[in-house]
Amino acid sequence: MIAAMISVIIPTLDAEAGLGTTLAALVPATVQGVVREVIISDGGSRDGTEMIADAAGAHFLEAPRGRGSQLAAGARTARFDWLLFLHADTMLEPGWEQETAAFIERVDTGERPLAAAAFRFALDDYGLKPRLLESLVGARCALLRFPYGDQGLLIPRRLYHALGGYSPLPVMEDVDLVRRLERKQLVMLRSRAVTSAVRYKRDGYFSRALRNFACVSLYYMRVPPKTLARLYG
Repeated sequence: MIAAMISVIIPTLDAEAGLGTTLAALVPATVQGVVREVIISDGGSRDGTEMIADAAGAHFLEAPRGRGSQLAAGARTARFDWLLFLHADTMLEPGWEQETAAFIERVDTGERPLAAAAFRFALDDYGLKPRLLESLVGARCALLRFPYGDQGLLIPRRLYHALGGYSPLPVMEDVDLVRRLERKQLVMLRSRAVTSAVRYKRDGYFSRALRNFACVSLYYMRVPPKTLARLYG
C-alpha cells in the first residue's frame, strides 16, 4: 500500500470547547503515518485554542478571519500531497484512517480517476431529530454528491489547485468549492464525521436546518457574503 501523507487543516475561532476532541481523533492516523501534519488556521481566538493546538503538536497559524480565508491560508502552508479540511467541532470516528488511506491509494495508483472525498454526516446528539437530519443529509449526498464543510473534505493538492482553492468567503466557502467539482470527482466515504449539535440544540433543529438551506439558496442567488454571514449566525 502506498503511504498516504495528509496535511489536516482546521480553521478555528475561539474553538477550545471542541478542538481537543477533534485533535484526539487524529492521533491513531498520526501514529500510523497517514496524517503527517495538522495546521490550525486561526482567525484571532481569545480563548485557549492556541494552547490546545500547541499541546497537541499542531502548527498554529494566524490568518485573516473568515473560514474561506483561513482554509486557503492553511492550504498554502501545507507540505503534503493530500489535504483534509476539517471543522474544529467535528470528530472523525475510529477507523476513518484505514478507509481514507485505501481511497488515497486507489487515486494515487491510477486505479480510479482524480477525485476528492467527504465523510458521512452525523451529530453528537440523541433522539429522533438528529437521526432524521442525518438521513436527509445522507439522501442529499447520495443524490447530488453535495456535502457541506462539516463532513470534511479530503482532496489531492493538484485537484484543489485545479479548482482554484477556497475563496475568501466568511461562510458558504464549502459550497463554493464543492460546486466546482464534477459529480464523478467526489466520493462519499462510509466513515462518519461526528459534528457538535450545539447550534441545532440552541436554535432548534428545524430552524437551524431551514437557516442553512436559506443560506445556500441565497448564495446561488448571489446575495452578498456579509449578508449571508449575518443570516448564518
